[in-house]
Amino acid sequence: MAAPIGRISIQIRNIYSKRGMMDLSPTTQLEMQRRMLRIRRFDERASRMVKRGQIPGTVHTSIGQEAQVVGACMALGDGDYMSGNHRSHGHPIGKGSPLGPLMAELVGKATGVCQGKGGSLHLADFAVGSLGESGIVGSSIPIATGAALSSKVLGNGKVSLAFFGDGAANQGCLYEAMNLAGVWKLPVVFLCENNQYALSTPAHTVTSGVIAERAAGFGMPGVRVEDGQDVLAVHEAVVEAVERARRGEGPSLVEVVTYRFNEHSEGLRLGTDYRDASEKAAWVERDPIVLFRQRLEREGVASAEELDALEAEVMAEVDEAVRFTDESPYPDPSVAFKDLYTEPIGAIA
Repeated sequence: MAAPIGRISIQIRNIYSKRGMMDLSPTTQLEMQRRMLRIRRFDERASRMVKRGQIPGTVHTSIGQEAQVVGACMALGDGDYMSGNHRSHGHPIGKGSPLGPLMAELVGKATGVCQGKGGSLHLADFAVGSLGESGIVGSSIPIATGAALSSKVLGNGKVSLAFFGDGAANQGCLYEAMNLAGVWKLPVVFLCENNQYALSTPAHTVTSGVIAERAAGFGMPGVRVEDGQDVLAVHEAVVEAVERARRGEGPSLVEVVTYRFNEHSEGLRLGTDYRDASEKAAWVERDPIVLFRQRLEREGVASAEELDALEAEVMAEVDEAVRFTDESPYPDPSVAFKDLYTEPIGAIA
């Protein structure tokens, strides 16, 4: 059994891809780095915009967790489904969403992916299969499971991926969804982003045992990726689960051990008592973007100059997303109640 997650040290067992980097094209590997950089720079900019009062409310960033987002999302096909959670700007980016409409949505502009009505906590981009996210813990899990049911009924071969945090690992809706998926052999992958804290509650103080091992109770395989800062390890685990689902063999549970570098949400001040400074410093040393860049250089996939150019391109994309947002209008008040229901409803005009 894997060691329980605690506050004192990081118990990481490196699980590298069985296929290895050579089985992923240089283009794919660079795209992984590109998408991780997009998430990081997008969230960094969003964090600054919240603090300047440019984004209403707050945002929850995925800074530090980019490898598990991208590794999982890039294991999917373009037509596959994905649902996120409250920390989900990165998930549509990992699935391929352009940055401009996402940033516009955070600010509440009419050009946002939800026309400015969703904001940070309720993003959805159907164009890339992103079915949405929610601030209600665990609530998107049944949505992803329902999408998997539709795939099976329609026989379209699509797979659904449900992201949830360690805090949602103890929600009843997860086990109802896993049970239904197991009974009906639905093509869904349940992915637990175990960043070890539910807001300020350490996972090991409220969660018994290893989350991945709970899969056995529902007749599905479970795997725990100890090093969620390794994009290839996450990718390998999710690829296997996706392939299994696409073959009609049913659901899987993947638990990924990762870490959020920032506070639970931007501007939230919880103090420093709930997590140790040395623990955070040790995880920051395992920055997934830095680690993968080093690996790309070491394996000869790209030179330092090429990777510097990639970073500059991503920064330009983020700058353009902000420009797009600034120049976009706010929604007209007349559309406030549009899109609440399917339109038209029956004979109602």
